[in-house]
Amino acid sequence: QVQLVESGGGLVEPGGSLKLSCVISHKMQSRHTSAWYRQTPGKERELVAAIRSIGGVTDYADSVKGRFTISRDSAKNTIYLQMNSLKSEDMGIYYCNIRLWDQGTEYWGQGTQVTVSS
Repeated sequence: QVQLVESGGGLVEPGGSLKLSCVISHKMQSRHTSAWYRQTPGKERELVAAIRSIGGVTDYADSVKGRFTISRDSAKNTIYLQMNSLKSEDMGIYYCNIRLWDQGTEYWGQGTQVTVSS
C-alpha cells in the first residue's frame, strides 16, 4: 500500500514561514499529480498547490500564489510546500495527495496542522 506521511506543520506568527514535507513510501512509475490540500472545519477541502510528474508544471490557488511554492525531490520520494508570508487565512490541516491520472487512483496522507497566530 502506498503511504504518504506529512511533516513540518506547527505554530507560526503572521508573516512567518513553514516548509511542509511529504514522504511517499513508493516511487510512482506512472503519470501522476502531486498536490497539497488544506481543510478548515466547516469548509470543503481545497487545492493549495499541485505539480505534475511530467514537465513539472505547477498550479496554485489564487490565495497563495506568490507566497507558496511546491517542489519535488524524486530521488527522495518527497514533495515539499514552502509557505512564506503566512496569514491567518492559511490555517488548517494540510494534506499531501497523489493522483494517478490513468487509473484515477488517489492516495492521501493523514495531514499536518498549520496554525498562524500571534
